[in-house]
Amino acid sequence: MRILGITLPENKRIEIGLTAIYGVGRPLAHTILDKAKVAYGLKPKDITIAEENAIRKVIESFKIEGDLKREVSGNIKRLKDIKTYRGSRHQKGLPSRGQRTKTNARTRRGARKTMGTGRKIAEKK
Repeated sequence: MRILGITLPENKRIEIGLTAIYGVGRPLAHTILDKAKVAYGLKPKDITIAEENAIRKVIESFKIEGDLKREVSGNIKRLKDIKTYRGSRHQKGLPSRGQRTKTNARTRRGARKTMGTGRKIAEKK
């Protein structure tokens, strides 16, 4: 089953499979399936064409995938352009929500780069 160019996993329940789409989590997946009147426990391979079309129609009413990515990147660009504190943190690749950076923050800052003391160079001279 393909929705918006994304192939949903065939052997997972539809409520879990919908989360493969960017911007769809479990709560939104439940909302989509409730509006489309499809059971959560069905697998994508067992869904009828009518149910599949109902799910597609409901999903089109939400902002997901490319539109959502564009909106998020636009919001970040706006913060950078107006030179807010949050925008400057995004530019520097640091956490923007007040977390400590002396330790941790590895997700944003990347892998550790060990700094040497410079002792070995001094000994050789």
